[in-house]
Amino acid sequence: MKSTIELALVQQACNGSREQNLAASVEGIRRSKAKGADLVMLPELHLGPYFCQTEDCSCFDGAETIPGPTTAELGSVARELGVVVVASLFERRAPGLYHNTAVVLDSDGSLAGKYRKMHIPDDPGYYEKFYFTPGDLGFRPIDTSVGRLGVLVCWDQWYPEAARLMALAGADLLLYPTAIGWNPADDEVERSRQLEAWITVQRGHAVANGLTVAACNRIGSEPDPSGQTPGILFWGNSFAAGPQGEFLCRAGSADTELLMVTVDRKRSEDVRRIWPFLRDRRIDGYDGLLRRYLD
Repeated sequence: MKSTIELALVQQACNGSREQNLAASVEGIRRSKAKGADLVMLPELHLGPYFCQTEDCSCFDGAETIPGPTTAELGSVARELGVVVVASLFERRAPGLYHNTAVVLDSDGSLAGKYRKMHIPDDPGYYEKFYFTPGDLGFRPIDTSVGRLGVLVCWDQWYPEAARLMALAGADLLLYPTAIGWNPADDEVERSRQLEAWITVQRGHAVANGLTVAACNRIGSEPDPSGQTPGILFWGNSFAAGPQGEFLCRAGSADTELLMVTVDRKRSEDVRRIWPFLRDRRIDGYDGLLRRYLD
């Protein structure tokens, strides 16, 4: 296994049809391979518009099984190009039981594993609890031909516990397929606060765990199907940060972009030697983390 991983982040709009969005994703994977990628990550729920702005039972018709048609199509591309692909799907597990699930297709086209989103938001414009059951696969990295991937999804990125558990299970890096944006009614000051908070917390995960962290977000304005709100302006800004929080790459807020970054496993090892946070953890004193609140 190589000491480095060539990682590509495909920042794209996702407001077309399934066929259009999948074609854009596949084109992004092909361009990534042409630039030398070993590993390609796509945004959260990249096959269509972000349907969770409203609660609509007809949206369940868009869910699919895993394995299923999309894993077959992406697996075929992964096998053809010899790359590992991280994608994000609306999983139909059983009638009335659905998940927001990241899948990993290995370079031979096989389904290396999946991660079901653990933290499910329920906020104005993000009514995910209506659609998704919280994940039950735990925080376990997925072994692939390029390394052990700590795959999490969007809202998970705000929780240091999730990043830590992936790191403790031996993840080589942390990957976050994402769909996050602004309320178009917010002013520039509020937009800046939200964006900087999102970036800062993930850079903190990189520092605290001595790992590269990468987030791949969508772009574009997507209207609220109900017409009751201004919709969401997805803010892009896909990025990767190294094990000391340093920016390795960063996209803009509005354009389709392909980011390339070299993930160096040895650098993680070197940083953990000088900042041995895992060594100095007081695991004998953390019982309170298993409680909702310390009343």
